[in-house]
Amino acid sequence: MQRRQFLKNTALTAGALSVLGSRSFASLIKDPTYNFKPLRNNMGIFTERGGTIAWLSNKDGIVVVDAEFPDTAPHVIAELQKQSDKPFNWLINTHHHGDHTGGNIAFKGLVKNVAAHENSLINQTNVAKKANTEDKQLYPDTTFSKEWKMKAGDERIHAYYWGPGHTNGDAMIHFENANIVHTGDLVFNRRYPVIDPSAGASVRNWAVTLEQAQKQFDKNTLFVFGHAFDPEKVTGNMDDIKAMQNYMEKLVVFVQAGIKDGKTKDEILTATSIPGVTDWQGTGIKTSLNVTYDELMKG
Repeated sequence: MQRRQFLKNTALTAGALSVLGSRSFASLIKDPTYNFKPLRNNMGIFTERGGTIAWLSNKDGIVVVDAEFPDTAPHVIAELQKQSDKPFNWLINTHHHGDHTGGNIAFKGLVKNVAAHENSLINQTNVAKKANTEDKQLYPDTTFSKEWKMKAGDERIHAYYWGPGHTNGDAMIHFENANIVHTGDLVFNRRYPVIDPSAGASVRNWAVTLEQAQKQFDKNTLFVFGHAFDPEKVTGNMDDIKAMQNYMEKLVVFVQAGIKDGKTKDEILTATSIPGVTDWQGTGIKTSLNVTYDELMKG
């Protein structure tokens, strides 16, 4: 029996290969390229391409934080639908960038409400109008200025805004019972960050937002980061928040010192590291230096 089944499977495989070609067939059987990972208290993360997604799936329904891209968002939707027949109640955006909101459109007609900081909605709208991609957007229908609270079954969700950082619309989203916080792109864990002055970013206030996070949350809080140099380290603890704050503070100190010493922008941009920071990696240090120089020169 086993031999007959083996021969049958072999024949099917050979037939499939002849029709599809080896590369196409391999694409049918390969493991998915994304990671759908439970954390605790009915929560988990999803990573494929772009900003990290956090999810909550409980008896009341499903809440998703951030949405990656239009072609990746359907994967997290499918995974969540495998484990629950409950409705998608909320999609929350940490900020407006396309690797966090591009996938919103995949939730159209599926999710009941979309929430974000009021500046995130403004930024998303402006970018879409400029790129003529408004038909590809699902905009927030619920916005807030400083704080926003809601209940999702037995979970309480609290969003915080402490001023500009990565953009002028970055919020941290706290799932209080699980004690999990999605930081969005206010934390690039050990990776040189993207800074968006066109959307009101502030290098100097970024460190202030991270200081506020340390006051608001505790040593048991599990953080979900927007990005990390090591893809396995998109979650972490308070030490990682402190490390990101240290990076932002040391960045400002370094560029300030260069300006005080009379260095030109080009001279400052030749730096390959920030003094006092040993564990940040990637290719984006020039972005940090460039934006910081421009911000400090404006006074």
